[in-house]
Amino acid sequence: MDGSQLKQRTGGQVLVDQLRVHGADCAFCVPGESYLEVLDALHDAGDHFTLYNARHEAGAADMAEAYGKLTGTPGICMVTRGPGACQAAVGVHIAFQDSTPMILLVGQVGRGTMDRESFQEIDYRQMFGSVAKWAAQIDDAARVPEYMARAFRVATSGRPGPVVLALPEDMLTDVVSVPDAQPYAPTQAVLSEAQADAVLEALKGAERPMILAGGPGWTNAGAAALQRFAEASDIPVATSFRRQDVIDNRSGVYVGDFGTGVAPSLVKRLAEADTLLVIGARLGEITTKTYATMSVPTPAQKLIHIHCDADEIGRVYSPALGIAADAGQAAEVLAGRHATTRADAGWRQTLRDEYLADSEPPPHDFPLDMGQAMADVRDILPADCVVTLDAGNHTGWAQRFLRYGRPGRQIGSTCGSMGYAVPAAVAASLQDPARQAIAFVGDGGFMMSGAEIATAVQHGGRPIVLLFNNRTYGTIRMHQEREHPGRVVGTDIVNPDFGALAKGYGAAYAQVTETAAFRPALEAAFAHDGPTVIELVTDPDRISTRTTVTKLRGEG
Repeated sequence: MDGSQLKQRTGGQVLVDQLRVHGADCAFCVPGESYLEVLDALHDAGDHFTLYNARHEAGAADMAEAYGKLTGTPGICMVTRGPGACQAAVGVHIAFQDSTPMILLVGQVGRGTMDRESFQEIDYRQMFGSVAKWAAQIDDAARVPEYMARAFRVATSGRPGPVVLALPEDMLTDVVSVPDAQPYAPTQAVLSEAQADAVLEALKGAERPMILAGGPGWTNAGAAALQRFAEASDIPVATSFRRQDVIDNRSGVYVGDFGTGVAPSLVKRLAEADTLLVIGARLGEITTKTYATMSVPTPAQKLIHIHCDADEIGRVYSPALGIAADAGQAAEVLAGRHATTRADAGWRQTLRDEYLADSEPPPHDFPLDMGQAMADVRDILPADCVVTLDAGNHTGWAQRFLRYGRPGRQIGSTCGSMGYAVPAAVAASLQDPARQAIAFVGDGGFMMSGAEIATAVQHGGRPIVLLFNNRTYGTIRMHQEREHPGRVVGTDIVNPDFGALAKGYGAAYAQVTETAAFRPALEAAFAHDGPTVIELVTDPDRISTRTTVTKLRGEG
Protein backbone atom coordinates (compact mmCIF):
# COMPACT_ATOMS: atom_id res chain seq x y z
CA MET A 1 0.00 0.00 0.00
CA ASP A 2 1.47 3.36 -0.96
CA GLY A 3 1.32 6.48 1.21
CA SER A 4 -1.67 7.94 -0.65
CA GLN A 5 -3.82 4.97 0.41
CA LEU A 6 -2.98 5.24 4.10
CA LYS A 7 -5.31 6.90 6.55
CA GLN A 8 -4.22 10.37 7.54
CA ARG A 9 -3.51 10.75 11.25
CA THR A 10 -2.10 13.37 13.58
CA GLY A 11 1.23 12.65 15.20
CA GLY A 12 -0.64 12.12 18.47
CA GLN A 13 -2.92 9.54 16.87
CA VAL A 14 0.03 7.75 15.28
CA LEU A 15 1.77 7.58 18.66
CA VAL A 16 -1.26 6.09 20.42
CA ASP A 17 -1.68 3.57 17.62
CA GLN A 18 1.95 2.51 18.07
CA LEU A 19 1.36 1.95 21.78
CA ARG A 20 -1.40 -0.47 20.88
CA VAL A 21 0.65 -2.12 18.11
CA HIS A 22 3.35 -2.93 20.67
CA GLY A 23 0.91 -4.35 23.20
CA ALA A 24 0.67 -1.51 25.71
CA ASP A 25 -2.75 -1.39 27.32
CA CYS A 26 -2.26 1.33 29.95
CA ALA A 27 -0.20 4.34 30.91
CA PHE A 28 0.33 6.44 34.03
CA CYS A 29 0.28 10.19 33.70
CA VAL A 30 -0.22 13.68 34.97
CA PRO A 31 -1.93 15.50 32.09
CA GLY A 32 -0.37 18.55 30.48
CA GLU A 33 -1.14 20.96 27.67
CA SER A 34 2.07 20.04 25.86
CA TYR A 35 0.69 16.65 24.77
CA LEU A 36 -3.01 17.36 24.34
CA GLU A 37 -3.07 15.56 20.98
CA VAL A 38 -1.94 12.33 22.66
CA LEU A 39 -4.62 12.70 25.34
CA ASP A 40 -7.24 13.37 22.66
CA ALA A 41 -6.17 10.29 20.72
CA LEU A 42 -6.45 8.21 23.90
CA HIS A 43 -10.08 9.33 24.16
CA ASP A 44 -10.74 7.36 20.98
CA ALA A 45 -8.88 4.28 22.27
CA GLY A 46 -11.86 3.52 24.52
CA ASP A 47 -11.72 0.27 26.44
CA HIS A 48 -8.58 -0.83 24.62
CA PHE A 49 -6.33 1.45 26.69
CA THR A 50 -6.54 2.69 30.28
CA LEU A 51 -5.00 5.98 31.34
CA TYR A 52 -4.34 6.29 35.09
CA ASN A 53 -3.96 9.92 36.13
CA ALA A 54 -1.69 10.15 39.16
CA ARG A 55 -1.44 13.01 41.65
CA HIS A 56 2.23 13.79 41.00
CA GLU A 57 4.63 13.06 38.17
CA ALA A 58 7.00 11.21 40.50
CA GLY A 59 4.11 8.97 41.49
CA ALA A 60 3.17 8.37 37.85
CA ALA A 61 6.77 7.49 36.97
CA ASP A 62 7.09 5.16 39.97
CA MET A 63 3.86 3.43 38.94
CA ALA A 64 5.14 2.91 35.42
CA GLU A 65 8.44 1.58 36.75
CA ALA A 66 6.65 -0.87 39.07
CA TYR A 67 4.44 -1.99 36.17
CA GLY A 68 7.59 -2.71 34.16
CA LYS A 69 9.00 -4.83 36.98
CA LEU A 70 5.77 -6.78 37.37
CA THR A 71 5.10 -7.49 33.70
CA GLY A 72 8.51 -7.46 32.03
CA THR A 73 7.05 -5.10 29.42
CA PRO A 74 7.67 -1.34 29.34
CA GLY A 75 5.68 0.70 31.81
CA ILE A 76 4.42 3.80 30.01
CA CYS A 77 4.52 7.21 31.69
CA MET A 78 3.31 10.49 30.17
CA VAL A 79 4.19 13.89 31.61
CA THR A 80 4.30 17.47 30.46
CA ARG A 81 7.36 19.53 29.64
CA GLY A 82 9.69 21.25 32.12
CA PRO A 83 8.46 20.72 35.70
CA GLY A 84 6.60 17.54 34.75
CA ALA A 85 9.72 15.97 33.28
CA CYS A 86 11.87 17.07 36.22
CA GLN A 87 9.51 15.48 38.71
CA ALA A 88 9.29 12.26 36.69
CA ALA A 89 13.08 11.97 36.56
CA VAL A 90 13.14 10.04 39.83
CA GLY A 91 11.29 7.15 38.19
CA VAL A 92 13.70 7.14 35.26
CA HIS A 93 16.65 6.93 37.65
CA ILE A 94 15.02 4.00 39.46
CA ALA A 95 14.34 2.21 36.18
CA PHE A 96 17.95 2.73 35.07
CA GLN A 97 19.57 1.38 38.23
CA ASP A 98 16.96 -1.39 38.64
CA SER A 99 17.15 -2.42 34.95
CA THR A 100 13.40 -2.00 34.44
CA PRO A 101 11.77 -1.56 31.01
CA MET A 102 10.03 1.82 30.91
CA ILE A 103 9.14 4.51 28.37
CA LEU A 104 8.71 8.13 29.46
CA LEU A 105 6.87 10.30 26.94
CA VAL A 106 7.45 14.01 27.59
CA GLY A 107 5.56 16.86 26.01
CA GLN A 108 7.91 19.43 24.49
CA VAL A 109 7.73 23.04 23.34
CA GLY A 110 6.96 23.69 19.69
CA ARG A 111 9.77 23.26 17.19
CA GLY A 112 9.59 26.91 16.16
CA THR A 113 10.37 28.19 19.66
CA MET A 114 13.22 25.86 20.59
CA ASP A 115 16.61 27.11 21.79
CA ARG A 116 15.11 30.40 23.03
CA GLU A 117 14.54 29.25 26.63
CA SER A 118 10.86 29.28 25.85
CA PHE A 119 8.25 28.45 28.47
CA GLN A 120 9.27 25.23 30.30
CA GLU A 121 11.87 24.34 27.66
CA ILE A 122 14.50 21.71 28.46
CA ASP A 123 16.75 19.67 26.18
CA TYR A 124 15.70 16.19 27.34
CA ARG A 125 18.48 14.45 25.45
CA GLN A 126 20.97 16.20 27.71
CA MET A 127 18.83 16.02 30.83
CA PHE A 128 18.22 12.27 30.66
CA GLY A 129 21.32 11.26 28.72
CA SER A 130 23.08 9.65 31.70
CA VAL A 131 20.03 8.06 33.37
CA ALA A 132 18.26 6.53 30.37
CA LYS A 133 19.26 3.84 27.90
CA TRP A 134 18.17 6.17 25.13
CA ALA A 135 16.83 9.74 25.12
CA ALA A 136 15.60 11.29 21.88
CA GLN A 137 13.16 13.77 20.39
CA ILE A 138 10.68 13.05 17.60
CA ASP A 139 10.70 16.07 15.28
CA ASP A 140 8.88 14.43 12.35
CA ALA A 141 5.43 12.88 12.86
CA ALA A 142 6.09 10.49 9.97
CA ARG A 143 8.90 8.93 12.03
CA VAL A 144 6.79 8.23 15.12
CA PRO A 145 6.42 4.50 14.25
CA GLU A 146 10.19 4.21 13.81
CA TYR A 147 11.01 5.91 17.10
CA MET A 148 8.36 4.03 19.09
CA ALA A 149 9.43 0.65 17.73
CA ARG A 150 13.01 1.42 18.67
CA ALA A 151 11.91 2.64 22.12
CA PHE A 152 10.18 -0.65 22.92
CA ARG A 153 13.13 -2.68 21.66
CA VAL A 154 15.75 -0.65 23.52
CA ALA A 155 13.75 -0.72 26.76
CA THR A 156 13.46 -4.53 26.72
CA SER A 157 16.59 -5.79 24.98
CA GLY A 158 19.86 -6.74 26.65
CA ARG A 159 19.89 -5.11 30.06
CA PRO A 160 16.39 -3.56 30.24
CA GLY A 161 15.99 0.08 31.14
CA PRO A 162 14.19 3.37 30.54
CA VAL A 163 13.76 5.27 27.29
CA VAL A 164 12.76 8.95 27.15
CA LEU A 165 11.11 10.46 24.09
CA ALA A 166 10.34 14.18 23.81
CA LEU A 167 7.27 15.12 21.77
CA PRO A 168 7.16 18.69 20.39
CA GLU A 169 3.57 19.82 20.70
CA ASP A 170 3.31 21.03 17.08
CA MET A 171 4.72 17.72 15.81
CA LEU A 172 1.82 15.98 17.53
CA THR A 173 -0.67 18.06 15.53
CA ASP A 174 0.96 17.44 12.15
CA VAL A 175 -1.12 15.21 9.88
CA VAL A 176 0.74 12.41 8.11
CA SER A 177 0.09 9.22 6.16
CA VAL A 178 2.45 6.59 7.51
CA PRO A 179 2.22 2.82 8.10
CA ASP A 180 2.40 1.34 11.57
CA ALA A 181 5.49 -0.54 12.68
CA GLN A 182 5.52 -4.27 13.25
CA PRO A 183 5.09 -5.38 16.88
CA TYR A 184 8.45 -5.30 18.63
CA ALA A 185 10.36 -8.31 19.90
CA PRO A 186 13.18 -7.92 22.44
CA THR A 187 16.63 -9.20 21.65
CA GLN A 188 18.36 -11.23 24.34
CA ALA A 189 21.56 -13.23 24.44
CA VAL A 190 21.01 -16.88 25.37
CA LEU A 191 23.01 -19.54 27.16
CA SER A 192 24.08 -22.24 24.72
CA GLU A 193 24.45 -25.91 25.53
CA ALA A 194 28.22 -25.58 25.23
CA GLN A 195 28.25 -22.65 27.64
CA ALA A 196 26.08 -24.58 30.07
CA ASP A 197 28.68 -27.37 29.94
CA ALA A 198 31.38 -24.80 30.70
CA VAL A 199 29.44 -23.59 33.75
CA LEU A 200 29.15 -27.14 35.09
CA GLU A 201 32.84 -27.75 34.43
CA ALA A 202 33.76 -24.60 36.37
CA LEU A 203 31.65 -25.77 39.31
CA LYS A 204 33.01 -29.31 39.29
CA GLY A 205 35.89 -28.84 41.70
CA ALA A 206 34.08 -26.56 44.14
CA GLU A 207 34.10 -27.51 47.81
CA ARG A 208 32.15 -24.49 49.04
CA PRO A 209 30.06 -23.26 46.07
CA MET A 210 27.44 -20.54 46.26
CA ILE A 211 24.93 -19.12 43.78
CA LEU A 212 24.09 -15.41 43.87
CA ALA A 213 20.94 -14.68 41.86
CA GLY A 214 19.24 -11.40 41.09
CA GLY A 215 18.89 -8.71 38.47
CA PRO A 216 16.06 -8.12 36.00
CA GLY A 217 13.88 -10.18 33.75
CA TRP A 218 13.10 -13.24 35.85
CA THR A 219 9.94 -15.00 34.78
CA ASN A 220 8.13 -17.44 37.06
CA ALA A 221 9.45 -20.25 34.87
CA GLY A 222 13.01 -18.96 35.11
CA ALA A 223 12.77 -18.65 38.90
CA ALA A 224 11.43 -22.20 39.18
CA ALA A 225 14.26 -23.44 36.95
CA LEU A 226 16.87 -21.78 39.14
CA GLN A 227 15.43 -23.56 42.16
CA ARG A 228 15.44 -26.94 40.40
CA PHE A 229 19.07 -26.55 39.39
CA ALA A 230 20.21 -25.45 42.85
CA GLU A 231 18.29 -28.22 44.61
CA ALA A 232 19.55 -30.90 42.21
CA SER A 233 23.11 -29.62 42.70
CA ASP A 234 22.73 -29.00 46.47
CA ILE A 235 24.21 -25.50 46.13
CA PRO A 236 23.14 -22.70 48.51
CA VAL A 237 21.48 -19.69 46.84
CA ALA A 238 21.60 -16.11 48.06
CA THR A 239 19.95 -13.19 46.29
CA SER A 240 21.05 -9.66 45.52
CA PHE A 241 19.44 -6.56 47.03
CA ARG A 242 15.63 -6.62 46.79
CA ARG A 243 15.53 -9.61 44.46
CA GLN A 244 14.50 -12.13 47.11
CA ASP A 245 11.58 -13.41 45.04
CA VAL A 246 13.76 -15.07 42.37
CA ILE A 247 13.77 -18.26 44.43
CA ASP A 248 11.32 -19.69 46.94
CA ASN A 249 12.68 -18.71 50.36
CA ARG A 250 11.10 -21.87 51.80
CA SER A 251 13.43 -24.04 49.75
CA GLY A 252 16.28 -25.66 51.65
CA VAL A 253 18.81 -24.07 49.27
CA TYR A 254 17.83 -20.46 50.02
CA VAL A 255 20.27 -18.88 52.48
CA GLY A 256 19.49 -15.14 52.58
CA ASP A 257 20.02 -11.90 50.71
CA PHE A 258 22.89 -9.48 50.22
CA GLY A 259 20.84 -6.36 50.95
CA THR A 260 21.19 -3.42 53.29
CA GLY A 261 20.53 -5.67 56.30
CA VAL A 262 22.59 -8.69 55.22
CA ALA A 263 23.24 -11.18 57.99
CA PRO A 264 26.87 -11.05 59.21
CA SER A 265 26.97 -14.84 58.96
CA LEU A 266 26.21 -14.71 55.23
CA VAL A 267 29.00 -12.20 54.60
CA LYS A 268 31.33 -14.56 56.45
CA ARG A 269 30.24 -17.54 54.36
CA LEU A 270 30.75 -15.62 51.11
CA ALA A 271 34.36 -15.05 52.17
CA GLU A 272 34.69 -18.81 52.76
CA ALA A 273 33.14 -19.79 49.39
CA ASP A 274 35.60 -20.98 46.79
CA THR A 275 33.29 -20.75 43.76
CA LEU A 276 30.56 -18.17 43.13
CA LEU A 277 28.03 -18.52 40.32
CA VAL A 278 26.35 -15.15 39.78
CA ILE A 279 23.19 -15.31 37.65
CA GLY A 280 21.58 -12.02 36.63
CA ALA A 281 22.97 -9.79 39.39
CA ARG A 282 25.26 -6.84 38.73
CA LEU A 283 27.54 -7.18 41.76
CA GLY A 284 26.81 -3.56 42.59
CA GLU A 285 27.62 -1.48 45.65
CA ILE A 286 24.81 -2.64 47.95
CA THR A 287 25.15 -6.32 47.07
CA THR A 288 28.91 -6.24 47.72
CA LYS A 289 28.85 -3.90 50.75
CA THR A 290 30.64 -1.12 48.87
CA TYR A 291 32.76 -3.63 46.96
CA ALA A 292 34.24 -4.97 50.20
CA THR A 293 32.95 -8.55 50.33
CA MET A 294 35.17 -9.60 47.42
CA SER A 295 38.54 -8.32 46.32
CA VAL A 296 38.74 -6.03 43.27
CA PRO A 297 39.38 -6.75 40.45
CA THR A 298 40.11 -10.44 40.99
CA PRO A 299 38.03 -12.15 43.69
CA ALA A 300 39.45 -14.92 45.81
CA GLN A 301 36.46 -17.00 44.74
CA LYS A 302 36.31 -18.51 41.28
CA LEU A 303 33.72 -16.22 39.72
CA ILE A 304 31.27 -17.40 37.07
CA HIS A 305 29.17 -14.44 35.94
CA ILE A 306 26.07 -14.75 33.76
CA HIS A 307 24.48 -11.39 32.96
CA CYS A 308 22.21 -10.06 30.20
CA ASP A 309 24.63 -7.21 29.39
CA ALA A 310 28.08 -8.18 28.14
CA ASP A 311 29.42 -4.78 29.21
CA GLU A 312 28.50 -5.52 32.83
CA ILE A 313 30.67 -8.63 32.99
CA GLY A 314 34.08 -7.64 34.30
CA ARG A 315 33.04 -4.04 35.02
CA VAL A 316 34.34 -4.39 38.60
CA TYR A 317 35.11 -8.07 39.15
CA SER A 318 37.04 -10.14 36.62
CA PRO A 319 35.37 -13.53 36.20
CA ALA A 320 36.98 -16.86 35.48
CA LEU A 321 34.03 -17.44 33.16
CA GLY A 322 31.78 -14.66 31.85
CA ILE A 323 28.68 -15.29 29.74
CA ALA A 324 26.18 -12.82 28.31
CA ALA A 325 22.74 -14.42 28.61
CA ASP A 326 19.27 -13.74 29.93
CA ALA A 327 19.16 -14.95 33.54
CA GLY A 328 15.85 -16.79 33.34
CA GLN A 329 16.71 -18.48 30.06
CA ALA A 330 20.12 -19.50 31.44
CA ALA A 331 18.45 -21.01 34.50
CA GLU A 332 16.07 -22.98 32.29
CA VAL A 333 18.99 -24.45 30.32
CA LEU A 334 20.84 -25.34 33.53
CA ALA A 335 17.71 -26.83 35.11
CA GLY A 336 17.96 -29.92 32.95
CA ARG A 337 21.35 -30.69 34.50
CA HIS A 338 23.04 -30.71 37.85
CA ALA A 339 26.48 -29.67 38.96
CA THR A 340 28.79 -32.29 40.39
CA THR A 341 30.77 -30.46 43.04
CA ARG A 342 33.02 -31.68 45.83
CA ALA A 343 30.96 -29.88 48.46
CA ASP A 344 30.10 -31.57 51.71
CA ALA A 345 26.33 -31.70 52.32
CA GLY A 346 26.88 -29.83 55.56
CA TRP A 347 28.01 -26.69 53.71
CA ARG A 348 24.57 -25.92 52.29
CA GLN A 349 22.79 -26.98 55.47
CA THR A 350 24.97 -24.75 57.64
CA LEU A 351 24.11 -21.69 55.57
CA ARG A 352 20.42 -22.61 55.61
CA ASP A 353 20.40 -23.05 59.39
CA GLU A 354 22.08 -19.67 59.84
CA TYR A 355 19.47 -18.02 57.61
CA LEU A 356 16.60 -19.58 59.54
CA ALA A 357 18.10 -18.49 62.84
CA ASP A 358 18.59 -14.94 61.60
CA SER A 359 14.98 -14.73 60.38
CA GLU A 360 13.53 -15.47 63.81
CA PRO A 361 12.14 -12.39 65.59
CA PRO A 362 14.72 -11.00 68.06
CA PRO A 363 13.96 -10.33 71.74
CA HIS A 364 12.37 -6.95 72.41
CA ASP A 365 11.09 -4.68 75.11
CA PHE A 366 8.95 -2.39 72.96
CA PRO A 367 5.11 -2.26 73.02
CA LEU A 368 4.93 -3.07 69.32
CA ASP A 369 7.07 -6.11 68.48
CA MET A 370 7.78 -5.74 64.78
CA GLY A 371 9.40 -9.16 64.59
CA GLN A 372 6.17 -10.80 65.75
CA ALA A 373 4.18 -8.51 63.45
CA MET A 374 6.24 -9.78 60.51
CA ALA A 375 5.56 -13.35 61.62
CA ASP A 376 1.85 -12.49 61.43
CA VAL A 377 2.30 -11.03 57.95
CA ARG A 378 4.19 -14.17 56.95
CA ASP A 379 1.28 -16.32 58.11
CA ILE A 380 -1.40 -14.32 56.28
CA LEU A 381 0.21 -13.37 52.95
CA PRO A 382 -1.32 -15.08 49.90
CA ALA A 383 1.13 -16.88 47.66
CA ASP A 384 0.72 -14.26 44.91
CA CYS A 385 0.94 -11.16 47.10
CA VAL A 386 3.05 -8.22 45.90
CA VAL A 387 5.16 -6.57 48.61
CA THR A 388 6.46 -3.11 47.71
CA LEU A 389 9.33 -1.54 49.64
CA ASP A 390 10.26 2.08 50.15
CA ALA A 391 13.67 3.41 51.15
CA GLY A 392 14.57 3.27 54.83
CA ASN A 393 15.46 1.04 57.74
CA HIS A 394 11.83 0.05 58.28
CA THR A 395 12.05 -2.15 55.17
CA GLY A 396 14.58 -4.30 57.01
CA TRP A 397 11.67 -5.97 58.80
CA ALA A 398 10.13 -7.12 55.52
CA GLN A 399 13.47 -8.07 54.00
CA ARG A 400 14.70 -10.04 56.99
CA PHE A 401 11.56 -11.76 58.25
CA LEU A 402 9.18 -12.32 55.34
CA ARG A 403 9.40 -15.26 52.93
CA TYR A 404 9.29 -14.58 49.21
CA GLY A 405 8.84 -16.72 46.12
CA ARG A 406 6.95 -16.70 42.85
CA PRO A 407 4.17 -16.03 42.00
CA GLY A 408 4.48 -13.54 44.89
CA ARG A 409 6.70 -10.57 44.20
CA GLN A 410 9.07 -8.25 46.02
CA ILE A 411 9.08 -4.83 44.32
CA GLY A 412 11.45 -2.21 45.65
CA SER A 413 13.76 0.47 44.36
CA THR A 414 17.39 -0.62 44.58
CA CYS A 415 18.56 2.99 44.14
CA GLY A 416 17.20 4.08 47.52
CA SER A 417 14.46 6.42 46.32
CA MET A 418 12.02 7.50 49.04
CA GLY A 419 8.34 7.69 48.19
CA TYR A 420 8.37 4.61 45.93
CA ALA A 421 6.35 2.02 47.85
CA VAL A 422 2.89 3.60 47.80
CA PRO A 423 2.79 4.35 44.04
CA ALA A 424 4.28 0.92 43.33
CA ALA A 425 1.59 -0.80 45.40
CA VAL A 426 -1.08 1.27 43.65
CA ALA A 427 0.29 0.17 40.27
CA ALA A 428 0.38 -3.48 41.37
CA SER A 429 -3.19 -3.28 42.59
CA LEU A 430 -4.40 -1.68 39.37
CA GLN A 431 -2.43 -4.07 37.17
CA ASP A 432 -4.13 -7.09 38.80
CA PRO A 433 -7.03 -6.11 41.08
CA ALA A 434 -7.47 -9.70 42.25
CA ARG A 435 -3.96 -9.78 43.71
CA GLN A 436 -3.22 -8.13 47.06
CA ALA A 437 -0.45 -5.54 47.22
CA ILE A 438 1.14 -4.37 50.47
CA ALA A 439 3.38 -1.32 50.76
CA PHE A 440 6.01 -0.89 53.46
CA VAL A 441 6.70 2.82 53.91
CA GLY A 442 8.07 5.09 56.60
CA ASP A 443 6.46 8.31 57.75
CA GLY A 444 8.96 10.32 55.70
CA GLY A 445 8.35 8.36 52.51
CA PHE A 446 4.58 8.38 53.00
CA MET A 447 4.54 12.17 53.13
CA MET A 448 6.28 12.22 49.74
CA SER A 449 3.75 10.11 47.84
CA GLY A 450 0.87 9.07 50.10
CA ALA A 451 -1.51 11.15 47.99
CA GLU A 452 -1.39 8.39 45.36
CA ILE A 453 -3.84 6.50 47.58
CA ALA A 454 -6.39 8.85 45.99
CA THR A 455 -5.32 7.45 42.60
CA ALA A 456 -6.08 3.94 43.86
CA VAL A 457 -9.48 5.04 45.14
CA GLN A 458 -10.36 6.71 41.82
CA HIS A 459 -9.39 3.71 39.69
CA GLY A 460 -10.47 0.83 41.93
CA GLY A 461 -7.16 -0.24 43.49
CA ARG A 462 -7.03 -1.71 46.98
CA PRO A 463 -3.45 -1.65 48.29
CA ILE A 464 -2.65 -2.05 51.97
CA VAL A 465 -0.15 0.50 53.28
CA LEU A 466 1.87 -0.37 56.38
CA LEU A 467 2.99 3.07 57.56
CA PHE A 468 5.90 2.93 60.02
CA ASN A 469 5.71 6.07 62.14
CA ASN A 470 8.76 6.65 64.33
CA ARG A 471 8.80 10.44 63.81
CA THR A 472 12.26 10.48 62.26
CA TYR A 473 14.14 9.94 59.01
CA GLY A 474 15.38 6.66 60.45
CA THR A 475 18.21 5.64 58.13
CA ILE A 476 19.87 9.05 58.30
CA ARG A 477 19.30 9.18 62.05
CA MET A 478 21.10 5.84 62.36
CA HIS A 479 24.07 7.16 60.40
CA GLN A 480 24.07 10.33 62.54
CA GLU A 481 24.08 8.37 65.77
CA ARG A 482 26.84 6.09 64.52
CA GLU A 483 29.12 8.90 63.33
CA HIS A 484 28.08 11.71 65.73
CA PRO A 485 26.24 10.16 68.73
CA GLY A 486 23.58 12.38 70.23
CA ARG A 487 24.09 15.21 67.75
CA VAL A 488 20.70 15.05 66.02
CA VAL A 489 20.14 17.58 63.23
CA GLY A 490 17.43 17.62 60.57
CA THR A 491 16.08 14.12 61.10
CA ASP A 492 13.19 14.70 63.52
CA ILE A 493 9.73 14.85 61.91
CA VAL A 494 6.49 16.39 63.15
CA ASN A 495 3.76 14.41 61.42
CA PRO A 496 0.15 15.18 60.61
CA ASP A 497 -2.83 13.13 61.77
CA PHE A 498 -2.33 10.12 59.53
CA GLY A 499 -5.81 8.82 60.28
CA ALA A 500 -7.45 12.01 59.09
CA LEU A 501 -5.18 12.06 56.05
CA ALA A 502 -5.91 8.43 55.10
CA LYS A 503 -9.65 8.88 55.52
CA GLY A 504 -9.51 12.09 53.51
CA TYR A 505 -7.93 10.17 50.63
CA GLY A 506 -10.73 7.60 50.85
CA ALA A 507 -8.85 4.77 52.59
CA ALA A 508 -9.77 2.72 55.62
CA TYR A 509 -7.46 3.34 58.57
CA ALA A 510 -6.22 1.68 61.74
CA GLN A 511 -3.55 2.70 64.23
CA VAL A 512 -1.49 0.00 65.94
CA THR A 513 0.55 0.75 69.05
CA GLU A 514 0.75 -2.75 70.57
CA THR A 515 1.58 -6.16 69.13
CA ALA A 516 -1.77 -7.78 69.86
CA ALA A 517 -3.64 -5.21 67.75
CA PHE A 518 -1.65 -5.77 64.58
CA ARG A 519 -3.01 -9.07 63.29
CA PRO A 520 -6.70 -8.09 63.60
CA ALA A 521 -5.96 -4.82 61.78
CA LEU A 522 -4.18 -6.70 58.97
CA GLU A 523 -6.99 -9.23 58.63
CA ALA A 524 -9.52 -6.40 58.42
CA ALA A 525 -7.42 -4.76 55.71
CA PHE A 526 -7.45 -7.95 53.65
CA ALA A 527 -11.22 -8.11 53.97
CA HIS A 528 -11.74 -4.47 52.97
CA ASP A 529 -12.64 -3.76 49.34
CA GLY A 530 -10.47 -0.68 48.99
CA PRO A 531 -7.20 0.83 50.19
CA THR A 532 -6.24 0.59 53.87
CA VAL A 533 -3.58 2.46 55.81
CA ILE A 534 -2.31 0.78 58.97
CA GLU A 535 -0.20 3.19 61.01
CA LEU A 536 2.42 1.34 63.05
CA VAL A 537 3.59 3.55 65.90
CA THR A 538 7.14 2.39 66.50
CA ASP A 539 9.77 3.50 68.99
CA PRO A 540 12.49 5.66 67.40
CA ASP A 541 15.05 3.90 69.60
CA ARG A 542 14.44 0.68 67.61
CA ILE A 543 16.26 2.20 64.65
CA SER A 544 16.74 -1.06 62.68
CA THR A 545 16.24 -4.79 62.99
CA ARG A 546 19.78 -5.17 64.35
CA THR A 547 20.42 -2.21 66.64
CA THR A 548 18.99 0.64 68.69
CA VAL A 549 19.89 4.29 69.12
CA THR A 550 20.83 3.47 72.71
CA LYS A 551 23.41 0.95 71.52
CA LEU A 552 24.77 3.30 68.87
CA ARG A 553 25.35 5.89 71.57
CA GLY A 554 27.18 3.30 73.64
CA GLU A 555 24.61 3.52 76.41
CA GLY A 556 23.27 0.01 76.28
